[in-house]
Formats: sequence, structure tokens, C-alpha cells
Amino acid sequence: MTTKICSNCESSFNCGAVSAERNCWCNDFPPIFTLSEGGDCLCPDCLKEACTDKIDAYVETFDPKKASENKIASLPKTEKLIEDIDYYIENGNYVFKAWFHLKRGHCCENNCRHCPY
Repeated sequence: MTTKICSNCESSFNCGAVSAERNCWCNDFPPIFTLSEGGDCLCPDCLKEACTDKIDAYVETFDPKKASENKIASLPKTEKLIEDIDYYIENGNYVFKAWFHLKRGHCCENNCRHCPY
């Protein structure tokens, strides 16, 4: 593990693999965000915000008629669900967001609140 400084908020955070079996925490995030030229790692909060912004922008342009062109379902799968990216909790219940549904790649026909299909 290495201590780094976030290129966005300048806070310090740990970066790197925890062990041979456990990758860096950033590997839990969707593989959709690349740092701008000259940037370095982002802290967990800034990376979550950057991912959320990029996901929200994609969801706004998603057209259910073009669902077959959904590239999200073909991204490498992450093992961990991340609050505010994949879901949020409302009255003790998990509510899955559009990103979660797009990763699945099809509508489950359960009338999900944030179904993009």
C-alpha cells in the first residue's frame, strides 16, 4: 500500500493492493473512468463522484430502443455493489439504480423504479 494525495481534493488516502488476493479498493469501482492527462489517483470519495457523474450522463442519453447497443453489460464485472452507484437505501430497502440494471443487460420485467429499459 502507498499513501497518495488525491489529485482532486488533495486529501491523503491508501492506494494499492492489500494482499496478493485482494486488489486495490479502486478495482471495486466500474471500469469507466480514466484520469485526465497529468492527473493521478483519486480518493474513494472523488472517484465515486466522478463515476456517478459519468454514469448519470450516460443514463440521460440511454434510449431503450437502442438497448442492444448497451456497452455497459459487456464491461468487466465488479464483485462488489457500491452504494450510490449500484443502489441506494430507502426506508431500509435497497433500490437498484439504472447502472445496476444496465450491467445486467436486460429488463427483468419487475417494474423496477430505475429501469432504463
